[in-house]
Amino acid sequence: MQSPDAPETAEFRDTRGDFGWIHSYETGSTVDGPGVRVTVFVSGCLLRCVYCHNPDTWHLKDGTKVSIQRAEHVLASYAAPLRAMGGGLTISGGEPLVQVHFTRRLFAAAKLLGLHTALDTSGFLGVRADDDYLSQVDLVLLDIKSWDPDTYQRVTKQDVRPTLEFAERLASIGKPVWIRFVLVPGWTDASANVAGIARFVAPMKNVETIEVLPFHQMGAFKWKSLGLEYDLDETPVPSPEIVARVLGQFRDAGCRAR
Repeated sequence: MQSPDAPETAEFRDTRGDFGWIHSYETGSTVDGPGVRVTVFVSGCLLRCVYCHNPDTWHLKDGTKVSIQRAEHVLASYAAPLRAMGGGLTISGGEPLVQVHFTRRLFAAAKLLGLHTALDTSGFLGVRADDDYLSQVDLVLLDIKSWDPDTYQRVTKQDVRPTLEFAERLASIGKPVWIRFVLVPGWTDASANVAGIARFVAPMKNVETIEVLPFHQMGAFKWKSLGLEYDLDETPVPSPEIVARVLGQFRDAGCRAR
């Protein structure tokens, strides 16, 4: 059940984290961190990525209001099998750092259950994640959507600088990171754009891998069902040659990429 009375995302200031807005849960994920995981998709995001496959998580009202106690109870019900399969909790969205105190408390609960924790974030609100928050996070899945500022603005309607500053901070404290890069023909695939990310990431010893995620059309139906204008109807998936070229650029720069 959605929450039509939820605050506007841009104006929301989460001060206690007693309640949060959760869009959905995914169990059995093997792509959002090591092992088999539960991924919690929270609502609220300030980016408007043209290729977003979850536009139904942009607003807090898109989610169900859930108490932290209820969220902890659901997580605890999965804890034993997650530990047995070397997995844990990933919080995604939306953008988890919109609901910084709620997600902090959920990560802390996961650590008490002996679970690995992963934060899936654009980094745009990285300044909200203080040292205490990051101490509850074992791995950051950081989306660097573009290097070129104009391209980033075109793709997300926001500024790239906060993401890059967050990445630099994570490097300075040695926090393990997987970089994620969505490869979209005609949008993010320019050789210079890829090279910029590669040069930026290569010296960072904390970055374990760069995941190149080829664009797909599986979220297009959501845009149409929400009455949103979708600019990528005619955009093809990347060819194997483009994917190979981008992976090669990252690897040639000294990055581990897959």
